[in-house]
Amino acid sequence: MVLDEGPRSASVATLETSKFYIIPKAEFRRFLSGHPDFAMKLINRLMHRVRALTENVRNLALLDVYGRVARLLLELAVEQDGKLVVTEKLTQKDIADRVGASREMVSRIFKDLVAGGYVTLEHKQITINRDLPPHR
Repeated sequence: MVLDEGPRSASVATLETSKFYIIPKAEFRRFLSGHPDFAMKLINRLMHRVRALTENVRNLALLDVYGRVARLLLELAVEQDGKLVVTEKLTQKDIADRVGASREMVSRIFKDLVAGGYVTLEHKQITINRDLPPHR
C-alpha cells in the first residue's frame, strides 16, 4: 500500500502473537526492481485481492446478512470425514466483522441454523450438516 504514496487504507489484527518487520520503502522498491519474478507474484496476489474485495462489495450490496454469513461459511468450509467443517476458530464477532453485520444479528442467524439442524457448533468449530437454506 505504500508504493503509491497514498494514505494507508487498511489495518490488520492478528489472532495469535506475531512478529513483524518494517522494510523501508526504498529498500522494498530496490528489491522489487532486482527481483522481477517476485514482483510479478506480488502483482498477481494484489489482483487476486482486488477481485476478492470487489466480490465483498458486491455481496454487501446484493446479499442480506444471512446470505453473507451463509456464503462465508461455505467459502471457509473444507470436507472432513464426509462433512463440511469450518476449521478456522471463529467467534460470532469475527464473523460479524467479516460480513459487515452486528454480532447480535449473526447470533440470531446461528441460533436459527442450529435449531434447524443446519449447523452444529462444538468447541468453536462449525460443522455444516446439510445444505443451508436459501433464506432464513
